[in-house]
Amino acid sequence: MNPDTTQPAVAPGSLEEALLEIRHGIDAVDDEIVALLNKRAALSLEVGRRKDGRASAIFKPFREQEVLARLTAANPGPLPNNHLIAVYREILSSSRRLQRPERVAYLGPEGTFSHFAAMAALGHSPDFLPQTTIGDVFAAVAGKQADLGVVPLENSLQGTIGQSLDNFQRYNVFIQAEITCRVSHALLSTATSLDAVEIVYSHPQPLAQCAGWLKTHLPRAKVIPTDSTAAAAARLAGEPNAAAIGHLRLAAMHHLNVLASPIEDLPDNWTRFFIIGPEDTKQQTRDKTSLLFTVPNKPGSLHQVLAHLAGEGINLTKLESRPIRGEKWQYFFFADLQCDLTREEYKKLLATLTENTHSLRILGCYPAGPQVDLAEGATDKAE
Repeated sequence: MNPDTTQPAVAPGSLEEALLEIRHGIDAVDDEIVALLNKRAALSLEVGRRKDGRASAIFKPFREQEVLARLTAANPGPLPNNHLIAVYREILSSSRRLQRPERVAYLGPEGTFSHFAAMAALGHSPDFLPQTTIGDVFAAVAGKQADLGVVPLENSLQGTIGQSLDNFQRYNVFIQAEITCRVSHALLSTATSLDAVEIVYSHPQPLAQCAGWLKTHLPRAKVIPTDSTAAAAARLAGEPNAAAIGHLRLAAMHHLNVLASPIEDLPDNWTRFFIIGPEDTKQQTRDKTSLLFTVPNKPGSLHQVLAHLAGEGINLTKLESRPIRGEKWQYFFFADLQCDLTREEYKKLLATLTENTHSLRILGCYPAGPQVDLAEGATDKAE
């Protein structure tokens, strides 16, 4: 005989009673979490008190990654690791704020990819200071108007952002950490259909990353570069025939319609950001080193530098040349190395590199950064 499937699985009223009991259990756990968070906050305040009067940086990227790695390794579930990391990013952000207010400069205005990357790396607790240009971010950090700055370095599709490299030459700042973010673009407008769009605004990088889509879907639209994606979205007020390319969240911020998303030509679109500060972090364990150097103008000078690195088994992951301002046909080189070049074992190598270069400056030694999906706000990987 088949069971009567028309009968409820539980007696009337018992489901609501069961849910009520579960909710009471959740409330009790929430009370425990709040008590523990305040206990942790008290410890952070004690750290701040012991540091009182000392100018040491409160952002310790390797320590934070160490905390996240330990927690994810011990996480039994069912809470996914990316959710756990997102929660703890904010806990760590709050802990830094309790020790001392933290000012973070970024390429503004609010709503740029640099802004979202800054929040993904540092949480929501700092005081975020929007800047008009990438150079202004460097200047704010170098002049100590900001404790940290977030600047884009390179995009996986469009390559290096030259302004960032040039400003490393101009300003005496240091790389504290890195974060690599997956970027996804949307077409935003006050209009309700693509047929109305005659002008498209955005930063040059997103315009290039969406060039194929624009050619296919808006071949007659005029493309106008702006200082940032957020600035592009802000221009749309009063322009019913215009659209902007930027992050989906800009739609809610500026009361815009999403006409299409995603519109980037290739889905695997990542931007690497540096977190910069006015001084070196002096962390104990660091995975990567970034350098600026120049070489004598003679045959084989660059080859000698690269040969010394290869001879020590050091992997060179990025090498790029940029013109030196005011010195025509002269160039400086930016390099990423997979090592901490300041370790004692590389002391002799560093001396040799100094001898074989015209100038050499270590921009920073820092931990390999996490990969974050800005489209979802989820952390894919923590190293």
